[in-house]
Amino acid sequence: MTEMKAARGMKLLAGNSNPALAENMARILKLPLVDAVVRRFADMEVFVEIRENVRGEDIFVIQSTSYPANDNLMELLIVIDALRRSSARRITAVIPYFGYARQDRKVGPRTPISAKLVANLITHAGADRVLTVDLHAGQIQGFFDIPTDNLFAMPVMVKDITDYLGQDNLMVISPDVGGVVRARALAKRLGTDLAIVDKRRERAGESEVMNIIGDVEGRSCILIDDIVDSGGTICNAAEVLLREGAKDVCAYATHGVLSGGAVARIKGSKLKSLVITDSIAVTPEIAQATGHIRRISIASLLAEAIRRINSEESVSSLFD
Repeated sequence: MTEMKAARGMKLLAGNSNPALAENMARILKLPLVDAVVRRFADMEVFVEIRENVRGEDIFVIQSTSYPANDNLMELLIVIDALRRSSARRITAVIPYFGYARQDRKVGPRTPISAKLVANLITHAGADRVLTVDLHAGQIQGFFDIPTDNLFAMPVMVKDITDYLGQDNLMVISPDVGGVVRARALAKRLGTDLAIVDKRRERAGESEVMNIIGDVEGRSCILIDDIVDSGGTICNAAEVLLREGAKDVCAYATHGVLSGGAVARIKGSKLKSLVITDSIAVTPEIAQATGHIRRISIASLLAEAIRRINSEESVSSLFD
């Protein structure tokens, strides 16, 4: 997407979670970021000061609730409150990575639905709408009582796959049954076949791949997922796919959480490469793994969605 003409009455404010992404979006939209201070007191309380007039403006707050999730979430809530008390006309929480999304249902007795709680917090803080990317579960949109746009990184991934892998002999792989809809959509866009990994998870953070549903022999396999956290699922899947005769295996994921020893695990795996977006700020460890992990940008996608929201145009037509 090309650079855009700045709209009237629209301003961007960046939190501390992902300044590089916010700056890229501001450059594309030809807008300066709002002059604001978001800092910590000595006891780590968050303090926010908006240093320019935002009265009557359409404000977009860019803040992923990634690690440290609680700090970044609290920062988002306080920024929204500060803007509401400064008489902003409309406040949109732009959350490229929505933390707590994996807690979208009760997994046992006396357990929370934390995604709903976070949705309530954002709404009651004063947000008028939410813009996010590849929610872990689409139904989380229904947790919000305000308009919520869930963008898809798939067009960006399709372009990258076409540029780097071509379209010959590809096969899209869902790493589990729950990701079949996402994988099927990618396979349809690429005009290729689909296979599924039958996975059994014994405990949180660990997975055991059982078998592959589909014939992958001689195919260049593309694993697709929304989140890569520990990396165990895609690394185990890659090993089994190669054992079943796959030519090679690449993985694509929107959100590279990559906690704990995930980067080392991926570097030591049989994956040809892992491609993630910049929805979460890059860490030094990820930056040093350039031969194994590559990042693609969703700044243009988010910027175009923001422009359309500001001008009251359709956002869903982005994916037609």
